[in-house]
Amino acid sequence: MKQKRAVAINDISCMGKCSLTVALPIISSLGIETVVLPTAVLSSHTAFEGFTFCDLTEEFAPITQHWKQRAEEFDCIYSGYLGSLRQIELVEHFIRDFKTEATTVIIDPVLGDHGRLYTNFTEEFAESMAKLCAYADVITPNLTEAAFLLGREYVGEGYTEEYVKELLCELASLGAKKIILTGISFDEKRLGIACYDAASGEYSYYAGERIESMFHGTGDVWASSFTAAYVKGYDFAQAAKIATDFTVQCIKATVDDKENHWYGVKFENCLADFCIKYARGNTLSK
Repeated sequence: MKQKRAVAINDISCMGKCSLTVALPIISSLGIETVVLPTAVLSSHTAFEGFTFCDLTEEFAPITQHWKQRAEEFDCIYSGYLGSLRQIELVEHFIRDFKTEATTVIIDPVLGDHGRLYTNFTEEFAESMAKLCAYADVITPNLTEAAFLLGREYVGEGYTEEYVKELLCELASLGAKKIILTGISFDEKRLGIACYDAASGEYSYYAGERIESMFHGTGDVWASSFTAAYVKGYDFAQAAKIATDFTVQCIKATVDDKENHWYGVKFENCLADFCIKYARGNTLSK
């Protein structure tokens, strides 16, 4: 049987457990060949003081041209953090060049959190990201990103399930037919995701345990484990549930050592269990 292959487009933060240093081991753990297309190399993620940064935008086209010459194919294109308007444009070109009927495109439209855009991002950047979402089969924004993608006012608490369903339908109008809103909560003790399949009209909500502790990189852990499960054959609502449970497990594995491990979760300690449960694909483990 031919091995599944996914390409992950993101930066490399050499230290800090995020972006490609998370995506590569997590996706690979389910037996998926994981090709990386780095957009930048940082000595660490940006929460560390004095980090170094090397922009790899100019390497993007030569790398992809080499792959085109070799007629490389991918079962999944997974895009995460993009650092500039030019990189969004290059990812759009990449999708056009490499997407086939058998290729799933998953875009995590990284823009911000808690109602604010990340440093150096603008509303113009959010508008360009919204256009990129038209090329996706699945998008996975949080509430902040959904608001900026749609040009809506951010509502971070006190929202209803009807409001969430409205957001999901509007996000589907950007082009992707499968939408997952992350960081959704209707209960102070639970935190989860809301899924919408525009083709079937099906909506689902799943919440895991809310742990009152913040760690860097958990969004990348979630998106990477979702991508792994989805490529492995779980439907997108199942894959979203798997990713939510795995992320909670990783946080629980770290929370007692937050003072020393503030920069990321100990996902490595959870990979064996993740692999045992889901590497076969197709159905959820009981």
